[in-house]
Amino acid sequence: MAKKALITGLTGQDGSYLAELLLDKGYEVYGMVRRSSSSGFGRISHFADKIHIISGDLLDQFSLMDAIDQAQPDEIYNLASQSYVPLSWTQPALTAEYTAIGVSRLLEAIRRCKPDARLYQASSSEVFGQPDESPQTERTAFRPRNPYGVAKAYAHWMTINYRQQYGLYACCGITYTHESPRRGAEFVFRKITRGAVKIKLGLAHELKLGNLDARRDWCHAEDVVNAMWMMLQQNTPDDYIIASGETHTVKELVDFAFSSVGLNWQDYVSVDPAFYRPDEPVTLAGSIDKIKREIQWQPKYSFAKLVEAMVENDLKELTTAED
Repeated sequence: MAKKALITGLTGQDGSYLAELLLDKGYEVYGMVRRSSSSGFGRISHFADKIHIISGDLLDQFSLMDAIDQAQPDEIYNLASQSYVPLSWTQPALTAEYTAIGVSRLLEAIRRCKPDARLYQASSSEVFGQPDESPQTERTAFRPRNPYGVAKAYAHWMTINYRQQYGLYACCGITYTHESPRRGAEFVFRKITRGAVKIKLGLAHELKLGNLDARRDWCHAEDVVNAMWMMLQQNTPDDYIIASGETHTVKELVDFAFSSVGLNWQDYVSVDPAFYRPDEPVTLAGSIDKIKREIQWQPKYSFAKLVEAMVENDLKELTTAED
């Protein structure tokens, strides 16, 4: 019989790529969505008829239990959260409810309804905040510096505690910033690639950004979801950093994106202090030594290939919209 998987956050960037991956592997896929999210199916519209959509909400304990009872999944991937860091400052309590307490509700639902299911919990490099070492490893101390990072740290440790206390097969993947053509326009990588294309097409004349010297560890969402799946195929559950293993500055990203469309970024980009993050972290760079060694995962997309894919997609989208 085909394996069954339940994905929370199905309609997000990672959820859509993961669902495609699992369908390709012959899984029966269930996607849990909040009832109010039924109109946001753009990322999954091309395969929505191949999956089961069920209602559930990380704010509602009983809806989680009902979703697990209905799906009877072999694997559960919790990708749902309030994941936009700036919003976590304006809505810290709601971020905590979804991103932290919601994981407690899910863990308890698994323990009561399907304790043999394998869980992937999406952790984040934001748990490190201002780390005392770079690159970070799975042993680096957590020092989160924003409400989102604090909530993810709670969820991470709660997952480990349920694994230790109840013997659940539960893993945490500490993901660094990952991008794709399905990334929301509010995130800086997509803002830059889309901004370069808009200027190239005459749809905009300027792009305002924050700290151009900030360094990030960027990888492709397709690589990340493949790591998620591989983690749940191991004999023993464990936690891993999922990253590219290298960093680039925002300025490098800007230069590459604008060069890809034949423009000099210095003619169009201005720095606006309003876009600086108040908690601008020191370099967040993930060591992927452990995940490469233990489960033989490594990213397939280079930084250059990622930028090219994003720019190409934005050109296609915006040119089609113009027509």
